[in-house]
Amino acid sequence: MWAQPRCGWAASRSATRSTCLPMRTSDFDYPLPEDLIAQHPAPIRDQSRLLVFHRDSGHIDHRRFADILDYLRPGDLLVMNDSKVFPARLRGRDPVTGGKFEILLCDEMGRNDWWTMIRPGKRAPVGKRVDLLDLAGQPNGAFVEVTEVNAEGHRRVRVHGHHDILELAETCGEIPLPPYIERAAGASSATDKERYQTIYAQQAGSIAAPTAGLHFTPELLARVRSARIQTAFVTLHVGIGTFAPVKADDLADHRMHEERFSVSDTTAAAIAATKANGGRVVAVGTTSVRVLESSAALSPTGAVTAGAGRTSIFIHPPYRFRCVDALVTNFHLPKSTLLMLVSAFADQVEATAGRDRVIAAYAEAVRERYRFFSYGDAMFLA
Repeated sequence: MWAQPRCGWAASRSATRSTCLPMRTSDFDYPLPEDLIAQHPAPIRDQSRLLVFHRDSGHIDHRRFADILDYLRPGDLLVMNDSKVFPARLRGRDPVTGGKFEILLCDEMGRNDWWTMIRPGKRAPVGKRVDLLDLAGQPNGAFVEVTEVNAEGHRRVRVHGHHDILELAETCGEIPLPPYIERAAGASSATDKERYQTIYAQQAGSIAAPTAGLHFTPELLARVRSARIQTAFVTLHVGIGTFAPVKADDLADHRMHEERFSVSDTTAAAIAATKANGGRVVAVGTTSVRVLESSAALSPTGAVTAGAGRTSIFIHPPYRFRCVDALVTNFHLPKSTLLMLVSAFADQVEATAGRDRVIAAYAEAVRERYRFFSYGDAMFLA
């Protein structure tokens, strides 16, 4: 087991300061019509659209996701994040005033010991008790007690009245869809329960889906493997770090929250074999990238090794990728760390070039009426 590394921050920070002027969060803004924010998934997973960006030429192809096989090669390795979204959004009530709360379980520190985001936070000081509610809005016998508040306003809570909040959440929690997907409070729909989850999700622990993987179907993965393209899995439990907004103007001042990740012996061996045989490591999603680059950053040779730990890696231009050769991803929010990672991958030599190329590709996606964000379409950077 690795000792909880903060492996990406120092390297990213020093690279930025030594090779270019500081980049600004505002450099990663772009206009997006609200009607292009996908509210529902495509009827069939692999029939979502695919924008293929050729990094060597800058050329763009417009395809369907099922056509991704045309851009993969025998000997390539698809690396996917098998973390599973759990019903992390809970409803609560003040036992004295009856006031309502929304609680998002974010980071497990131990059984029934969690860092959370609570709304309204101003009514949840240290020592506050909040009774948890079932899906009918009635107390279910469990409650949380706020034990700590950090500088960012997140609340650490201790759960009482149930032996494991993860088990309780399966019956009283809601799928934590992003706020730009509009849903009424209450029980998650059957569609969201199925579709806001990859078909290969195994390890429960994420509060947001690794959305690039949502486009794969069992049939498509079977075709991938039949084409002599291997698959492997890593785990990163998506937490606040992946989607928290960048509040600093200078990227060098932004700090990512730590997230738990792991790499198996099997996956590490598959990556080593792929590299040795001249194949490409194709990361499915920015979370897979963060796992692979976190692991590689720990090794003096840049090789991915097996182990588990926590990472706060923040990848933004300029950044030299040690492991990842191609990237499957979705279209990300303006000024987000995910968009910054994709920009770094688009051009690893000159910082602003990668940003400019991605913003231009996004502009074409807008003109072509692609669907954006979690339930939206996909992009392949080859």
